Amino acid sequence: MTSRLDEARRALKTTFGYDDFRPGQDEVIGAVLDGTDVFAVMPTGSGKSMTYQLPALVEHSLTVVVSPLIALMHDQVQQMLGFGVAAATLNSSVPEATSRETWRQIRSGDLRLLFVSPERLMMEGLIEALRDADVRRLAVDEAHCVSQWGHDFRPEYRDLARARSALGDVQTLALTATADKATRADITERLFPAGRPLKAFVHSFDRPNIRLTFAPKDQPTRQIERFLKSRRQESGIIYCSSRKRTEQLAEVLAKDGFNALPYHAGLDQGTRMKNQDTFLQEDGVVMTATVAFGMGINKPDVRFVCHADMPSNVEGYYQEIGRAGRDGLPADTLTLYGLDDMSLKRRQIDEKDVPDERRRVERRKLEAMIALCEGALCRRQSLLAYFDEASEPCGRCDLCRGGVSLVDSTVPAQKLLSAIVRTGQRFGAAYVCDVVHGKESDQIRRNGHAALKTFGVGADRPVPAWRAMLRQLFAAGAVAENADGHGGLSLTGKGEDILFGRQTVQLRPDPEPRPAEPRDRRRAGPVRDEADLDLDPATEALFQHLRGLRATIARSEGIAAFMVFPDRTLIEMAKSKPVDLYALRTVHGVGEKKREAYGERFVGAIAEFLAGSPAASA
Repeated sequence: MTSRLDEARRALKTTFGYDDFRPGQDEVIGAVLDGTDVFAVMPTGSGKSMTYQLPALVEHSLTVVVSPLIALMHDQVQQMLGFGVAAATLNSSVPEATSRETWRQIRSGDLRLLFVSPERLMMEGLIEALRDADVRRLAVDEAHCVSQWGHDFRPEYRDLARARSALGDVQTLALTATADKATRADITERLFPAGRPLKAFVHSFDRPNIRLTFAPKDQPTRQIERFLKSRRQESGIIYCSSRKRTEQLAEVLAKDGFNALPYHAGLDQGTRMKNQDTFLQEDGVVMTATVAFGMGINKPDVRFVCHADMPSNVEGYYQEIGRAGRDGLPADTLTLYGLDDMSLKRRQIDEKDVPDERRRVERRKLEAMIALCEGALCRRQSLLAYFDEASEPCGRCDLCRGGVSLVDSTVPAQKLLSAIVRTGQRFGAAYVCDVVHGKESDQIRRNGHAALKTFGVGADRPVPAWRAMLRQLFAAGAVAENADGHGGLSLTGKGEDILFGRQTVQLRPDPEPRPAEPRDRRRAGPVRDEADLDLDPATEALFQHLRGLRATIARSEGIAAFMVFPDRTLIEMAKSKPVDLYALRTVHGVGEKKREAYGERFVGAIAEFLAGSPAASA
C-alpha cells in the first residue's frame, strides 16, 4: 500500500519539480500527515513551508497559515498559484472581488491554503466559515512571535490559542527558524494544550552555505564598498540601524555604480512597494534597509547580507543572515560592529518601559551578540553553541581564516583604565585613546591632560589599536558608559580589579582579522549536498542569458523573478542544456505547471543560444 508520505513525495516532484525532500522535511511532513500536533524548529532555507503545503495537497484539505506580514502572504500566494496550488489571502490590501472569490473557495472546499494575520483570523465571521468548511489544520509561521522571550514578540500572536480552540481544536503546526530553549518552552505552553500528543523537532541551525565575517568599524561605508566590489551582479541586503542611514548609504552606493535602493517604514507606501518589487524582479539590486525588511521577502537568491551596525541579539542576527542563500547556493555575510553600537543598544534597553524580567532577558541576549562579535573562536561554532548545538570549526569564517587567539593584555588594559580614571571618568572613547597614545589636541591641552602620567604611555601602538582594546574592555564589562547620556566612560567593579592587579584580562591581539576579499560565489568553498557551481565561461554566459529572459518574464507578469525559476534551476538548465520539454522535466525545480507556463520559452532560448544566436525571443 502506498503511504501518504510517498504520495507527498510524488506531489513534490509533479507540483514543485523537486526529486526528494530536503534533510528533515520528511519526518516533519510524516508527523503532520499522522494528524498529531507538531512543533518544528528548522533553519531558514530548509523548506519549512513545504511541511504544510504538501499535506494540504495530499489530503485535498484546507490549511490556515498564520503569517505576520501582508507582503509575505502576498508573495506566498503568488508563488503557490504559480505552482498551480489553490491559495489565497484575506487582508486589507486584497480587492473586494478577490475577497469574494476567496470566500467562495472556502465555502466550496476548493481552497488548499489560506494565509491570514492573527488579527484577521479573529475577526467576526471567518472562524465560523472555516469551521463550517472543515478546516484541517492551523499552521503558525514565525512561531517565535508568540513568545515574550522571542526576539520579535507580537502580542496579537497570543490570540492563536483561542483561535485554535474556536476552530474546534484542529491540528496545529508551529514553525520557526529561531528559538532558544526558553523561547521553545514558551511557544509550547502558549500554543499547545497540555496532555495532547505533540511531536517536536529541533533540526540543526547550521547553514553551511553561508560564510560569516565580522569586522570592527573602521570607516564603515568604505568597508561596505570593499565588500560589494566583486558583487555588482548579485542581489543583497544591507541592514542599517536608522532610516536616515539607509537613505544615505543607498545614495553613496548608487553614486558608486550600484543599483541600491532604500527601504524603511518612513518612506511612502508607493516608494516602498516600488523598491521592493525592483528587488524581487531584477538581479543585482542592493537593498539598504531597516531590520523590518526581509521578514516579508521570499527571495531565495539573495547572495549576501551585510549589517552596517551590530544587531541587538543573536536570534535577530541569525534570522537576518538567513535571508541569504535560501536556495542552498553559497552566500556571504559581513557584520560591522563598534563600541558605539554596544553602548547605544545597552542604553536603549535600560531606557525601555518594560518589566525588569524582560529587560534582563534583552540585556542577556545583547551580551551574547557582543560576545559573538568579540570572540576568538570559530564564528559558526560560537553561533551554533548559542542554540545549544555542538559543531567543529568551519574553516571558512574570518576567525578560522585569520587564526586569532586571546593573549594576556592586562598591562595595556591598565594603561587605558588609568587614563579613564585620571581624566575624571567623564570623557569618551576617542578622547581617552588620544591621551594614551599621546595625541596632543587643543582640548587635551586645555584640560591639562597632556601633563598626566598616562599621557603618551601607549605611543607604541596606533590609536585604532587602543580603540579596539577599549571596545573589548567595554564588551567584557570592565568599562561602562555614564548614565548622563553624554558618552563619558567610567570603570566598573571589574575594571577596578583589572586596574589594581586583582584580576587579569585576555583580549584579542592586534592587528585584528580583516575580512578577506570576497571570492567568486561559485568558488566559495565546499557546500554540503549542493550542486557544483564552478561554471565554465560558456555555461556562465548561458546562465546570465537565462536570467535575462527570466527578468523579462517577471516584469511582464508583475511577479518576483524567482517565481519564474530560481537561480539554482537556471544553473541546472545552463549545465544540462535541455532543448525540448521532455528533457526539461529532469531539471530541479521544474514542475508540471511551470513547464507548461514557461518551458517553451526557456528551451527555445537555450536552443537559440547554442545555435549562436543569444538574442532569445521574450
